[in-house]
Amino acid sequence: MPARKTSTFWYYMAKFVFWVGGWHLGEIANPEIRKSMMIAAPHTSNWDLIIARAAFYLMDVDVRFTVKKEWTEHWALGWLVRAIGGLPVDRSKNNSLVDGMVKLFDQHDELVILITPEGTRAYQPRWRKGYYYAALGAHVPIRLGYLDYRLKEAGIGAPVYPTGDYEADEAKIKAYYRTKTGRFPEQGVR
Repeated sequence: MPARKTSTFWYYMAKFVFWVGGWHLGEIANPEIRKSMMIAAPHTSNWDLIIARAAFYLMDVDVRFTVKKEWTEHWALGWLVRAIGGLPVDRSKNNSLVDGMVKLFDQHDELVILITPEGTRAYQPRWRKGYYYAALGAHVPIRLGYLDYRLKEAGIGAPVYPTGDYEADEAKIKAYYRTKTGRFPEQGVR
């Protein structure tokens, strides 16, 4: 049995968050996948970060997420952002975030990058496509992390392997998320 990646401190903090909120873990498809792009949807509330981070600690999935480098360098919060998985991204230069993520996957034997394709908590009919092209370029699956506020359930659905047909793959992904209820359902996936 492999060693747990989640520290004891964060594991028990996550259990406390789930206990207080009445949450539980649901489906955890394909836990053996070591490299993937993880979608977090529907993203409708700031609470999503706290609950999702707790869920991933309980599932022992070491997710990382991209954040402006200024957040990882902040004098008071930088340590916390890095501790919970923040990967600094320099947005001041004209760098390709997609190329940067592909390079990160090339440099690591195990890496799960968490993104919110809506890019905001408000309803977005069109998702950002960078996550898809990063997964395609790195030859990694897209895993479907979710929070369902109606059921108070967090989990990971079956992976989608990018085919290069963005519209067809996105349709599959969105169909899955239409069955999940965000904290503010009117802002969720339609």
